Amino acid sequence: MSQDNKKSNSKREMSDSKPTRKPETKSKAKSETKSDSNKYGSRGTGKKSVAKKGLKKAEQNKGKGKKPEEKPVKVDFQKATVKDSEKLQKVLARAGKGSRREIETMISQGRVSVDGNTAFLGDRVDGSEQIRIDGHQAKLTAKEEELCRVLMYNKPEGEMCTRKDPEGRSTVFDRLPPLETGRWVAVGRLDINTSGMLLFTTDGELANRLMHPSQKVEREYAVRVFGEINEAMLQTLRAGVKLEDGLARFQKITYRGGEGRNHWFHVVLSEGRNREVRRLWESQEVQVSRLIRVRYGDMEMQRQLPLGGWTELALKEVNYYRKLVQLTPETQSKVKVDEKAMDNAKSRRIRRSVKKHQQRHQQANRRRRK
Repeated sequence: MSQDNKKSNSKREMSDSKPTRKPETKSKAKSETKSDSNKYGSRGTGKKSVAKKGLKKAEQNKGKGKKPEEKPVKVDFQKATVKDSEKLQKVLARAGKGSRREIETMISQGRVSVDGNTAFLGDRVDGSEQIRIDGHQAKLTAKEEELCRVLMYNKPEGEMCTRKDPEGRSTVFDRLPPLETGRWVAVGRLDINTSGMLLFTTDGELANRLMHPSQKVEREYAVRVFGEINEAMLQTLRAGVKLEDGLARFQKITYRGGEGRNHWFHVVLSEGRNREVRRLWESQEVQVSRLIRVRYGDMEMQRQLPLGGWTELALKEVNYYRKLVQLTPETQSKVKVDEKAMDNAKSRRIRRSVKKHQQRHQQANRRRRK
């Protein structure tokens, strides 16, 4: 064998004996990834973990054989576009099922369902759904078919601003006319010792806007105050007094006369907080002995309307309140165009009707006591 052949054979043997580095690096990288995955678990590597999230093995075994608790399923109302759909509480309020605030409370309590599922605040509907309140189906009509009605009621002292009183006392809803659909919604409240003008409507959206402080709808009250009053007190009440629920003030105070320590004033507010008029005067260490609401917006209480009586507002008056709170005007009304205004004969009929109702209520209370 020649020397050249020997050299070439020795070179081949040396090349065969050299270790291959590339396969080693791949196997090394694989072993490193395996050790890393074992060290930190399989989260984020695309592998499904065996254990359920947030549960230990003992807890998993413990829950076997038991049915999972059924939680209310949130309904997806976003199928309808925002243009075509409306908030659930707004739709129910317009149908006369209560004010928006009352319906929001019902929804948060789980009393409202849509298509068999519990509703949530913020849900939207387009009118094609089946809506139930306390299991009873709510009848909804198209927006164009709904008729907004407004009543003016002369509330007497001693009546409650609630639908039912557990003690059996008279309420402001007792004598209101029945409705085929929907119900009457009170625009605000008057406490048991306050009398005067109280509005009712079948349109919950109108009621909500008339009550809301952002609309700044004026309310005027006639107040009889017992105690010594000076100009400094009146200036304080006009400037503002800090009450438990924030700053409050009268926009206008007009003196209307009086004798001795009894003085009559007319005061104007643009909000309706609980007992606000009484609390403002009490902050000056004087007492309110009589309180009557005489105006809501620019509309005053009809003088010939007797205590406990109501009258339905005509189309022009309804549209005044709707325009006041930026709602579209109505084109129809239940009140006839040629219907007579409040006169002495009509006032006497209402007074007789109120008296009969009071007698029936007294007899019912006597039977209840027996």
